[in-house]
Amino acid sequence: MHERFDDHRVAVEPAPVRSGGKVSIHYHGLLSNSGADAIYLHYGYDGWRDPRTVPMQRTADGGFSAEISATADRELNFCFKDSANNWDNNSGWNWRCEIV
Repeated sequence: MHERFDDHRVAVEPAPVRSGGKVSIHYHGLLSNSGADAIYLHYGYDGWRDPRTVPMQRTADGGFSAEISATADRELNFCFKDSANNWDNNSGWNWRCEIV
């Protein structure tokens, strides 16, 4: 099972996200559709505590994917950027997944 957001730009597996577990985040949004050569996942926990940025891998469908560990108790917060420092932050709302 995975969580897909209304616009289908982002998918998170598994859903729900489990504390201490691995999380795969798949992105097929504005940056990948605009021809970005690299995409980075920028993420933090419980209201952007301990933010990190990791490179994503290109997928066969032209999107990007990354796997991280859910090391928090309440929520995973994330957005995306490319190598030119253009951001996709969901129109300022970022993305958020509850951690159970």
